[in-house]
Amino acid sequence: MKKLFAAMFVLALGLGLPLSAQTAKAQPVLSTGNTAWVLVSTALVLFMTVPALGLFYGGLVKKKNVLSILMQSFITLALVSVIWVGFCYSLAFSDTELIPGVLGDFKWAFLSGISPDQLSPYAISDQTGRIPHLLFVMFQCMFAVITPALIIGAFAERMKFSSFLVFTTLWTILIYTPMAHMVWSTNGWLCKLGALDFAGGTVVHITAGFSALAVVLYMGKRNYLKPTPPHNLPFTLVGAAMLWFGWFGFNAGSALAADGIAASAFMTTNTAAAAAALVWALLDRLLNGKPTILGVATGAVVGLVAVTPAAGFANVGGALVIGAIASGVCFFMVSFVKQRFGYDDALDAFGCHGIGGLVGALLTGVLADPAVWKAYGGNYTGAAYGNPHQLLVQLIASVVGIALSFLGTLVLVKVVDLSLGIRVDAKSEAMGLDITQHNERAYTVIE
Repeated sequence: MKKLFAAMFVLALGLGLPLSAQTAKAQPVLSTGNTAWVLVSTALVLFMTVPALGLFYGGLVKKKNVLSILMQSFITLALVSVIWVGFCYSLAFSDTELIPGVLGDFKWAFLSGISPDQLSPYAISDQTGRIPHLLFVMFQCMFAVITPALIIGAFAERMKFSSFLVFTTLWTILIYTPMAHMVWSTNGWLCKLGALDFAGGTVVHITAGFSALAVVLYMGKRNYLKPTPPHNLPFTLVGAAMLWFGWFGFNAGSALAADGIAASAFMTTNTAAAAAALVWALLDRLLNGKPTILGVATGAVVGLVAVTPAAGFANVGGALVIGAIASGVCFFMVSFVKQRFGYDDALDAFGCHGIGGLVGALLTGVLADPAVWKAYGGNYTGAAYGNPHQLLVQLIASVVGIALSFLGTLVLVKVVDLSLGIRVDAKSEAMGLDITQHNERAYTVIE
């Protein structure tokens, strides 16, 4: 009898051990590997704004405005970084809310209550461990920085610097922050609806692109708009290459782990960019006679934009499709639609980011492959794999993003215009913003 009780006791312990181990494993733990990868990814996303985006846009404007573009990119990094840690991160990601489903509260204002040893409350999968909360704040900060910086390309060469600062501040608080909460916070109503946006197709590119359209429609065309080629195409190509490089942090870093999902996002990012660059070069050759540096650089950026929402959900074949389709659609927008309607989207922020982001967001609802997440416990399925409802959800999220960004931006630019005046005067525009706004010159005399 004693032997029987002893055997039962040992058996109970044996059965209990897996349960205990399973319980312990379920608790979030810090992963130094994931932390290292997201630290690098955060630096890569910062690199996308300064210097990559500044050089990409700076090479496209007239030489008398190149410093103004670089300054706007650089100051956005400083300005939004302070706003973000002050209260925008809390409004975007806190688990308590001022407006349910739309906006968080000031729980983590100035990062109150967030200590270095605290783990991030957000993780795509706990299988490989979490990152520090402070690192998640910083990673998301770089997304908040680059999004308003993208809009610079629309109103290039004609906005007052003081007005730019006020507009960027208001836009980050009132447009970007609630959109980030709705889509990426676990309490956000679009997140609960099931919207898929792996790295910012809706939150970043649709909001920036359609806000860009609102700004240019309000401000009107440049006074001295004449056929002027980009003043420094090497700047633009180097900037595009830097963006391609940094985008691996943007997309693969959004896995928040150094795992198979990050590797998949890395692969789809590169594939979509490559496909889009080739398609743009082909269209250039067929319709304009010759492929161009500007074309392949623009095409690559469009592919990167379009694959962003799908990077962690689509397979390689899906990435090829997304890159090719987005490139064709954006080529049409930039080459024909803009000329037909006459809006002065100076550096095609709307045509590339707004439309590219929209195409990518919708195609995510078609091409999300459940096999990508099978080993990680996720089930993200698009219409091509038997779930047409996902396309409807993507459409709803896109419409919300378009409405909030376009209509909200119209209100903001009107407020800024009434208070400060939003455009430089005709003489300042003719002289160039480098001199009139910053009293500096790059490498040329005044035109």
